[in-house]
Amino acid sequence: MAHEETKPTADPYPTSELPEHETGTGWPATPAAEPDGRADAAPQPIVVKTGGGFLRGLFFATATVATVVAVILGLTLVGILPHLQNPFGGRTTDRSQPVLLKSIKDLNRFVAAQGDFQVIVDLQQDKKYVPDFLYNDRTLFVAAGEVDAYVDFSRIGAGAITESADHKTATIKLPAPQLGRPNLNHDKSYVFAQQQGAFQRLGNVFSNDPNKLNDLYKLGEQKIAGAAKEGGLGQRAQDNTTRMLEGMLRSLGYTSVTVTYASP
Repeated sequence: MAHEETKPTADPYPTSELPEHETGTGWPATPAAEPDGRADAAPQPIVVKTGGGFLRGLFFATATVATVVAVILGLTLVGILPHLQNPFGGRTTDRSQPVLLKSIKDLNRFVAAQGDFQVIVDLQQDKKYVPDFLYNDRTLFVAAGEVDAYVDFSRIGAGAITESADHKTATIKLPAPQLGRPNLNHDKSYVFAQQQGAFQRLGNVFSNDPNKLNDLYKLGEQKIAGAAKEGGLGQRAQDNTTRMLEGMLRSLGYTSVTVTYASP
């Protein structure tokens, strides 16, 4: 009996491992019919996942650059690399106009005393029958400034200075000492604390009151001026002026010097 030679059948479903199969999405060859004459079910597409490498590379490159920048900024801030400048550092540009001199005023004041003051301004704005958590604006402001006490020699009238025939006795009548306007120190004046209700916090999101800080400065000036008036600064200026004139006139040969002041 003759033997039939059986030939191996080809794989009806090639894979991507075969060199002749192209990468991508495609349909495999139709499988051969089974011995009973039936063909397999409809062929399914073979999907080979490709791509995504570019996005992954871009992500890792961005993360690497960000890490390097963060390290450089950190080393610069701690002083390890002080010679490196911060590439994201801010800058300030001064575009102010030239200063305009409006006037010059001659002064004949002898500043005889100066007081250094500091006051805490506690300013609160609220409404009746409205809870503070809804409407409340309380600010603690530290106001620091100086007040000068002076004698205005330009107000000395005729006959205010007299002397004896022997030029040994002198009498001087001066105006009362005055207090200058408080000069607030902006470096030492600041907002210490602030409490705001819900309405104020919501309003600050959309607008800001530029006059609020100005009102605090004015109130601080008023309180400092009152403290200077009650603190005896004028009397100190009067005593210092008297000693200055007595010393100057005695050096000129006067043996008796009398200084009087007008009523404030």
